[in-house]
Amino acid sequence: MPQLRHLNNPEKATAKKANESWQMFTIMAEFIEAAERLSELRPAVSIFGSARLGPDSPYYQTALEIARRLSDDGFAVISGGGPGIMEAANKGAFEGRSPSVGLNIELPREQHNNAWQNLSINFRHFFARKVAFVKYADAYVILPGGFGTLDEFAEVIALIQTGKSRRIPVILVGTRFWQGLLDWMKGQMVATGTIDLSDLELIQLIDEPANVVNAIYAYYEERDIVPSETERPSSSFL
Repeated sequence: MPQLRHLNNPEKATAKKANESWQMFTIMAEFIEAAERLSELRPAVSIFGSARLGPDSPYYQTALEIARRLSDDGFAVISGGGPGIMEAANKGAFEGRSPSVGLNIELPREQHNNAWQNLSINFRHFFARKVAFVKYADAYVILPGGFGTLDEFAEVIALIQTGKSRRIPVILVGTRFWQGLLDWMKGQMVATGTIDLSDLELIQLIDEPANVVNAIYAYYEERDIVPSETERPSSSFL
């Protein structure tokens, strides 16, 4: 494959390099904006779930109640800023005492910013958005969702497992939805040796909104919610 400087069309090569450089600046700008607007937000909880589950879904109502409880107890709530479970999370937090944060993404379908955001940040790049979800959260709450939700779940578990992020509560909400996945992980991944059984201890499976909040409190009763000096370097996975 020829290097850009060896291309026959110098103008095309220059334009391509300029476009790549500009792309890098837009990525940097998203990281900088997220850091400036979210770094003092703690304590905060990131909530995930499907954009397709609306107010008629019991999971929507569960997400709304969890977010409202967290907000009233002093936790900012971070969601993807879109419809469905994301909307429920933002709405519940918005109606509570603490900030409702939407990390919005530009997509051709499904995504539109919901109206329940005290703080809204727009992203063009998925990976910059994913960093913000993990870096500024003190717990992860994951309701039923599709590939995007599974991606976020796998991302945070992998970061904690590999020591690239500090250990925080990771809570799956909805036993009927998630139990089969956890059984598969144990029956296939643990059995095959691709993960350790102790890796599954990073995950809690909880149904009741009050118990979700209690589990987060129980975790931080044993340690400070502010990252320690030893945790700060390992949590800088940018």
